Amino acid sequence: MSDRHISQHFETVAIHAGNTADPLTGAVVPPIYQVSTYKQDGVGGLRGGYEYSRSANPTRTALEENLAALEGGRRGLAFASGLAAEDCLLRTLLGPGDHVVIPNDAYGGTFRLFAKVVSRWGVEWSVADTSDPAAVRDAITPNTKAIWVETPSNPLLGITDIAALSHVAREAGVKLVVDNTFASPYLQQPLSLGADVVVHSLTKYMGGHSDVVGGALVVADQELGEELAYHQNAMGAVAGPMDAWLVLRGIKTLAVRMDRHSENATKVAEMLTRHARVTHVLYPGLPEHPGHETAAKQMRSFGGMVSFRVEGGEEAAVEVCNRAKVFTLGESLGGVESLIEHPGRMTHASVAGSLLEVPADLVRLSVGIENVDDLLEDLKQALG
Repeated sequence: MSDRHISQHFETVAIHAGNTADPLTGAVVPPIYQVSTYKQDGVGGLRGGYEYSRSANPTRTALEENLAALEGGRRGLAFASGLAAEDCLLRTLLGPGDHVVIPNDAYGGTFRLFAKVVSRWGVEWSVADTSDPAAVRDAITPNTKAIWVETPSNPLLGITDIAALSHVAREAGVKLVVDNTFASPYLQQPLSLGADVVVHSLTKYMGGHSDVVGGALVVADQELGEELAYHQNAMGAVAGPMDAWLVLRGIKTLAVRMDRHSENATKVAEMLTRHARVTHVLYPGLPEHPGHETAAKQMRSFGGMVSFRVEGGEEAAVEVCNRAKVFTLGESLGGVESLIEHPGRMTHASVAGSLLEVPADLVRLSVGIENVDDLLEDLKQALG
C-alpha cells in the first residue's frame, strides 16, 4: 500500500507520506542525502533510479511524494524557491504569443516575473478581478493558455471561487493555476476544486520556521507532471537536500501551526476592526469581508494573514511598522514568529504604477503562534 493512502486524515498524511523508515538503519526520519552523484551497477544500472542529484535526490523525492499526497495530486515537484517553481511552470506551459490572465492582486515577485521576464520572450498577459468569473471570462483571448489565481491574495486578502473559475477555465480549454501559499494544503486543496496546478512558496507556512527557501508545483495530470519534471531537470533550479529535509520537518507540524495561526489572526482582525485609527481590515474570516462566504466554503479556516489600512496615509502606516516590538519588521510570512511590513515599500514595490499597485496606507501582518494577548498589546501600542 502506498504511504499516501495510509489515512484520509490530513494530520496523519502530513507526518507519514514520503517519510518511510530508512531501510539500512530504520531511522524514522528520512536521511539528508547530501550527495551529487551515485554509484551505478554497470552502465545504466541505476540504484532506485538515482544518477545525479539535479535529476533526482532521495530526500527531495520524499518531499515531492509528501507534497503530492497533501494536495491530492498525481505529481509533486520541489524547487529552489517559489519563483523558480513559477518560472518552470510558465516556461513549460507557454511560448511566444501565448497569453495568461493574471489577478489584480498578487505577490510582487509574481507580477515582476510576468511583466519583466516572460514578457521579453513574447508572452502576453492581462489583469482581471479573479473574484469575478465573468471578468475572467471576458479577459480570455484565443491565445490564452492559463488563468493565474492567488486565494487568499497577497496582500489584499482577496478570495477567488476556485470551483467557479475551474468551470471558466474548462470551457475555454485553458489551465487554472492556483497559488496556495497563503492557505497551505491544510486549509485549502485547489486540485479537489478543479484547479490544474497548485503553486507554493515552501518558504512560508510549509517550512514554517523562517529557516528555508523553497518552492513547489503539484499537478492533477500525470502527463503535465512529466513535462514539468523534464523542465525541472533541464533548467536545474531544484530544492537541495537540506532544504527539502527542512520543509519535510516543517510540514509535520503544519496542521497544528495553521490552527494557531488562524485562531490568533481572527482575534487580531477583530481587535483591529474596533481600533479608531484603523480604516479598513482585510481578513476573509470577518463576516463583512466580500469573500467570506466563498472562503468559508472552500477553506477549513481563514489563515494567518491580516492586512489593514490606517488613518494618516503612507507615513502613518510606515510608523506603525517601525513601532512594533513583538511583530518583527521583515519581509516574507508564514513563520512561527509574527511579522509586520509595509507592502508598498517592501514586498510589492515592483507593482508600483501598475494595475496591481497596493494602497500606500496598507500594513500587512503575518500573525504567528505567540500568545495572542502579547500580539494584541503590541499592535495597540504600535497604533498609538
